[in-house]
Amino acid sequence: MSYESKLAAALSGATLRQLSHWRHASGTKGALLVPEISDSRPILYSFRDVVALRACVKLRKETSLQKIRRAVDTLRGDLGEREHLSSYALVADADTIYLVEQEQAVDLIRGGNLVIHQLVDVLAPFYKDGRHIPDLLRPRDHVAVDAAVRGGEPVIDGTRIPAAEVAALVRDGVPADRIGDFYPGVTAAAARDAVDFSDYVDSYDGFRQVGA
Repeated sequence: MSYESKLAAALSGATLRQLSHWRHASGTKGALLVPEISDSRPILYSFRDVVALRACVKLRKETSLQKIRRAVDTLRGDLGEREHLSSYALVADADTIYLVEQEQAVDLIRGGNLVIHQLVDVLAPFYKDGRHIPDLLRPRDHVAVDAAVRGGEPVIDGTRIPAAEVAALVRDGVPADRIGDFYPGVTAAAARDAVDFSDYVDSYDGFRQVGA
């Protein structure tokens, strides 16, 4: 499963403008996150990319993009860490960004270690600029995202049925309470959730708020 930019933005909380900005280098610095499936049109992100993007969005709420880029450069260059960005726990405060490892944290901006006891759950729902970003693994009550099911494509919970296909049927005029005729076991509530989630994803077509 790969995620087009609009779905990656909807699941991560990043704007389309941010996705574009973050996948390009800044001056002599590298890109913040290059999609690992395709970084040329069509742009395609992986599930791991979406997790990393959510982390970047949460970091951006606490600190500047310049510091985030500097922290990632330190992670890659000085520390030699080459795993996917989603593999690392990064936490920001007003002054710096930490790489959290077991019971200690490495200060990626100023150097040195500091114990951190509370981590932010990058998968949990949060608000960004007044916009509710849903839980990554359960964006709606009856919609689930699981990397082991269809590669992470949003599906009706408990099934392998793509939520987008259910939403498309409802939009084509099939009543929510008749979706079970096409997909046995899919309830009217699940169909409505699929439509609601698809509407949310589609809202990112015009959501290009400034602030990289």
